Amino acid sequence: MASKRPARREFLKSGAALAGGLTLGGAAPASAQMPDSHPMIKGDKSQIPYGERSRFVNSVRIAHGGRPSPDAFGLYFHIAAPLQDSVGVITPSSLHFVGTTRGAYIPEIDPQTHRLMIHGMVDRPLTFTMEELKRLPSVTRLHFMECAGNRASRNAKTVQESHGMTSCAEWTGVPLSLLLKECGLKSGAKWFVAEGSEEVKGASSMPIAKAMDDCFVAYGMNGEPLRPQQGFPLRLMVPGFEGIFHTKYLRRIKVVDRYYMNYNDYGHLDQDAKIAALEYQIGPKSVITFPSGGHRLPGKGFYEISGLAWSGGGAIKLVEVSTNGGKTWTRAEFKGTPQRMAHTRFGLMWNWDGSETEIMSRCVDEIGQAQPTRAQLAKYWNKPFDETFSVPGLDNSVQPWRIASDGSVTNGNA
Repeated sequence: MASKRPARREFLKSGAALAGGLTLGGAAPASAQMPDSHPMIKGDKSQIPYGERSRFVNSVRIAHGGRPSPDAFGLYFHIAAPLQDSVGVITPSSLHFVGTTRGAYIPEIDPQTHRLMIHGMVDRPLTFTMEELKRLPSVTRLHFMECAGNRASRNAKTVQESHGMTSCAEWTGVPLSLLLKECGLKSGAKWFVAEGSEEVKGASSMPIAKAMDDCFVAYGMNGEPLRPQQGFPLRLMVPGFEGIFHTKYLRRIKVVDRYYMNYNDYGHLDQDAKIAALEYQIGPKSVITFPSGGHRLPGKGFYEISGLAWSGGGAIKLVEVSTNGGKTWTRAEFKGTPQRMAHTRFGLMWNWDGSETEIMSRCVDEIGQAQPTRAQLAKYWNKPFDETFSVPGLDNSVQPWRIASDGSVTNGNA
């Protein structure tokens, strides 16, 4: 039977790929044959407690700029996810990006003693144990998070360095609206402050309308309890908002009548309404993860361009890809159904002719927001920030990747 089965390379040349006018190119395919026997992994008790990945898989996170990491105390500032190796839309818990805990050590919290207090402008201040929270009706949702530090840079060599401060996971927890209704909101309650349990108390102010819309307190991530780096045993999920609002090690929510400046808010908000409006919700954003900086194409021929798109405004409705430096654009295919405030995987079949070019992507979300180019951002802010790569608010500009004739891929912004 094996002799009658076409080799995968032959199939791509003569079948589906050829139907689309695409060919692999390069060397002639080898004849189909079964590989030699592989060495077996013998029974090992170390595999029982917690499953390990193959030793041939080596994707790792890296320290992400902002300040020296590790610092003089051995602490890391930010840690970026390896988007260049990602498949699908879910980031494994062990590869999820990590935002700084404000220079503090990660707290080791016993869930048996942890409490969540809700007080302030409520009729009945309440304190919940973890057991009580898990007895309440829960939700499970797919959501991305992104740090404000995720932005274009001339110095970034890979997509992990430029966009690795975003990840997407499946989160499980209790709707915050349910907890607030149980407490009862007083008239005039307009904002709430969420506080974590770090040594430096991280806290953020958010509108009560957001709390009643889609916020929830999460105790689960990707089918297991939260990892310590992700806020074990409890964190706040604020879908679509900047990552710093997703308070980790959540211990207290105070309902208030106005905005309060907290530690987390300092440096993340601005009195200029034009800037402040872009500080909360993540704008529509996309990036090609393959091929991207650091990759090398082995030769001309067929490739599937692949990437991720996301928006704090809801589900992604359209992704377009350009393979000629933005001169023309082609609609990409969604790899699954786009979810609200979640990463969406897209792809585009491409037949590279071997010549130098630039590839890039852009997206539109369900409320009509479109991802801008750097030129459009420069016009909006009326500043030549392409010289400094600094921009107020959050930077969601188009990211180009330059492909040389030898197949090497580098940052098109460099």
